[in-house]
Amino acid sequence: MKRHLLTILFLLTITIVFAQSWAPAGDKIKTPWAEKVDPANPLPEYPRPMLERPQWMNLNGLWEYAILPKGSAIPGTFDGKILVPFAIESSLSGVQKPVGEDNELWYSRSFTVPPAWKGSHIMLNFGAVDWKADIWINGIQIGSHQGGYTPFSFDITRWLVTGKPQELLVRVWDPTDRSFQPRGKQVSRPGGIWYTAVTGIWQTVWIEPVSENHIVSVKTVTNIDRNTVAVTPVTSFADGTGLIEVSIFENGKVIAAGKGISGQQVLLPIPYAKLWSPETPFLYDVEVSLNVNGKIADKVKSYFGMRKISVKRDDAGIVRMQLNNKDYFQFGPLDQGWWPDGLYTAPTDEALKSDIVKTKELGFNLIRKHVKVEPARWYYHCDHEGILVWQDMPSGDEGPEWQTEQYFNGSEVERTAESEENYRSEWKAIIDLLISNPCVVSWVPFNESWGQFKTVDIVQWTKRYDPSRLVNPASGGNFYPAGDILDIHHYPDPKMTLYDGNRICVLGEYGGIGLAIPDHLWLKDRNWGYVQYKTSKEATDAYIDLAEKLKKLIARGFSAAIYTQITDVEIEVNGLMTYDRKVVKLEADRISKVNREVCGALGE
Repeated sequence: MKRHLLTILFLLTITIVFAQSWAPAGDKIKTPWAEKVDPANPLPEYPRPMLERPQWMNLNGLWEYAILPKGSAIPGTFDGKILVPFAIESSLSGVQKPVGEDNELWYSRSFTVPPAWKGSHIMLNFGAVDWKADIWINGIQIGSHQGGYTPFSFDITRWLVTGKPQELLVRVWDPTDRSFQPRGKQVSRPGGIWYTAVTGIWQTVWIEPVSENHIVSVKTVTNIDRNTVAVTPVTSFADGTGLIEVSIFENGKVIAAGKGISGQQVLLPIPYAKLWSPETPFLYDVEVSLNVNGKIADKVKSYFGMRKISVKRDDAGIVRMQLNNKDYFQFGPLDQGWWPDGLYTAPTDEALKSDIVKTKELGFNLIRKHVKVEPARWYYHCDHEGILVWQDMPSGDEGPEWQTEQYFNGSEVERTAESEENYRSEWKAIIDLLISNPCVVSWVPFNESWGQFKTVDIVQWTKRYDPSRLVNPASGGNFYPAGDILDIHHYPDPKMTLYDGNRICVLGEYGGIGLAIPDHLWLKDRNWGYVQYKTSKEATDAYIDLAEKLKKLIARGFSAAIYTQITDVEIEVNGLMTYDRKVVKLEADRISKVNREVCGALGE
């Protein structure tokens, strides 16, 4: 009993120490989850549900930070504490400072590898760092990574020291809109539809023990027409080094199992398959083992959903989207994935899930993830809750000053070789990250004409690399005869200004009904929406009027539509919810009713 009380006292002391050294910065509005952030253990959930191991250690928490001119030596002293994994410009980082293209952001912390992991290889994992990261372990630079939206890892075993804590140092350079890298809506001077820059670590950092030969990734591709799933594990060693064993579980019971060599797919039958859809988001669990020289070297858990997204011409001659071989109208909001307190990073996992749950409650079946890639757990929640996702490639290479001219002259950007190579590398990494998530049904390489280049080539590569999904070449952008979809934007009313008889026709953006709610604004003035209303009833009436117009256009050829947008973002007030997620601005019951009517417009 005494030992138990001492443990509780110790934990309380640690919590108090962390709380005293961290507090949200600034005076901007915050979500209800901001006060639930634990500085001693922020975002404690396992960050990689598609490749889960039982042993791991979260490195999120208070790190030291310094901002120094680009090219400076390793800092001898630091400026203060920062709460990882919240970007330094965010309130929840506890800092809320800009960095800029002329500076670099340095992080430092120490950690102790658990004694029980002795003899294992230790992997250091980063969920995402924006944009270019260099990593040191115990004073030795061990590697670098370039790309702001996808995970990366290092085997740090050989650089660990015995008998003392390990020193981890990270340097980040992020020029935001002063260079070519994908960045989405981030700019140096936010305003209008352009938002605050996000620099540095913005997803979970963790370590885990593995064998020298271990599983790096697991790709699953389902086929509902043949009732099969192809499971392809990739290992850290050469293909064929080990034996792969795969087991498929339905509600905890093994329904299929098979073996193969590493690097090759294991094709398994799924008898009487239960199909995944927004209405019935059933998921099968997967266990993958790697056997080397007769011993289990690694074992991971994953999951998949049996679903098919395809194209078919209906009886009226209109090319339609199909889900699981049935016409299915896809309808949902534009989701930018920004938070007033965490910017790119939701305060908690509950917060991350909440927007998805609210989207479904409002009667939608789709989310367009707009020029941003979320942490892996967001897609995990979409898979489990049951909602379709169109995944944008974050835009980049050019700043907002060129947007109007390029949009109207129909030209493509001429990128440098370095810019093009980086785009292709980051786009491939994004597809690799999400290749097995059933929720993702369409890739969107470009938004409007922002940084749009070599469209036909990019679309053809995307389609070859992942033939299981639709490709939307440029949502509202410059149009070329490529891909599966013609996507037009029209504000505020839905209108069919273009039609393609050989491709799916969709309305990629419309709406933008603005309603400013006092005490829930990023700024008290200078707020905007495409059209502005003064009351919830007025805004709801306007929304329903647009939905009724949209329903008439479905019969004429639209197969999907995206409403702008699910939440307010900074000075944009055209969300269905306020930026702090505390108020649903329109009348939810009326919105839900008409949304379900739109989703069901094509019937069975």
